[in-house]
Amino acid sequence: MHAKLLPLLAIFLLSASSMGGFMEKREAQNVTLDEEIHLNEEAFDALIKAVMKLGHMPSISAAIIKDDELVWAKAYGTCNIERGINADVDTIYLVASISKTFTATAIMQLQEKGMLNIDDDVNKYLPFSLRNPNYPDKPITIRMLLSHTSSLNSDPPTFYAYIPGDPEIEGYPYPWLEEYLLPDGSIYIPQVWADYAPGEEMRYANVGYGILGYVVERVSGMSFDDYCRENIFEPLHMYNSSFRLSRLDVGRVATPYMIYRGDYYPLLQYGILVYPAGGLRTTVEDLSHFLIAHMNGGVYDGVRILNEESVEEMHSIQAYTGYSFDYGLGFQIWHRRGGEEIGHTGGLYGVATIMVFRDDGVGIIFFTNKEIDGVREMIAFSLLQRLLFWKASGYDMKELSREKIMETVIGNMHMLKNGEMEESYLGDLLDEFLSSMYQETMSSTVFFKS
Repeated sequence: MHAKLLPLLAIFLLSASSMGGFMEKREAQNVTLDEEIHLNEEAFDALIKAVMKLGHMPSISAAIIKDDELVWAKAYGTCNIERGINADVDTIYLVASISKTFTATAIMQLQEKGMLNIDDDVNKYLPFSLRNPNYPDKPITIRMLLSHTSSLNSDPPTFYAYIPGDPEIEGYPYPWLEEYLLPDGSIYIPQVWADYAPGEEMRYANVGYGILGYVVERVSGMSFDDYCRENIFEPLHMYNSSFRLSRLDVGRVATPYMIYRGDYYPLLQYGILVYPAGGLRTTVEDLSHFLIAHMNGGVYDGVRILNEESVEEMHSIQAYTGYSFDYGLGFQIWHRRGGEEIGHTGGLYGVATIMVFRDDGVGIIFFTNKEIDGVREMIAFSLLQRLLFWKASGYDMKELSREKIMETVIGNMHMLKNGEMEESYLGDLLDEFLSSMYQETMSSTVFFKS
């Protein structure tokens, strides 16, 4: 076993709280800077693999952005177990709710072109009158839909539809949206509306982004995917991205998995009905271009897709929520002790994803082809987030403090179906996970030299 690697791992896994022990061990063993970098790289890969195993993740693809550049990207694991295909940085994943950041970007582009105003009543752009029947005189604006404050309720359990292949459903988006949202509609249920007036509270409603996607189509005169391709994907050199599976190389798309009694079961490639809310497929490299544009005031590689004022508005709080984050226009905003983190998470059948950046110029992205199911897997997802920031920082152990890990875990609790838990109990579960992670890492053959 590599003797110099053990202190690095043990300090993180068993205390995850201080720099002192690490510095003493490093000095005592006379570890040079080059050796330290090499050992940190080994430790990083070993920890990633341990987290993946404990979190039941068949594969991940990940990327780090610093100062408006993609500085690192790598993949681990198997994106198609049945065919034995390993993931790489060009593997395409369904990214779920990260899609909302693209829908919001499309809306803001149309506002900049003078084709709509986000403070307009959305009915100006619809062929039917959208109103909360509990408050029929209160207009619903595009801004409210973008910030989840329209008084549309959180999606009922029956809302989610698993549609193999592409969601080419006759009658969607219209008249399906009308039939679903209006009281005299054939598939209407009253639970779709909340009991508060538009603009008063935030409820996370995917169908609101379905409406926004339809607005993009109505205003632009193009299909939603065609609009995004012409105005976002192609300008940003995102050539492996689409809301349509049929436009991608299906052989490069990660297979989504569920786990049952310890075995992985593949799901069919699928779409969702309200695809502007969660139907985008992309790669970590493609998505890094989009994230760089948002980190850089709307510009990637000299190409502007948004004005700086629009970007700033999207990243500003529009709704204070009861979740672990607040919400801008298509972006989640987390308040950390070290500053804000801005981006979006995503979760659907067989996928879990995140795209987030900080005001220090660091952004991270990672995708996995297994949904989060339970607290243990959510802790694993959160630890991957912290490990990527650790690497981005040049292996500053402060990024792996127990305080930061716990803060990240709490910030991701919304990704669980029941996201409420006592912090003390959650802390106990985190400690149990770190202990298991220590055992898993110490038994890994990566630490043995031939």
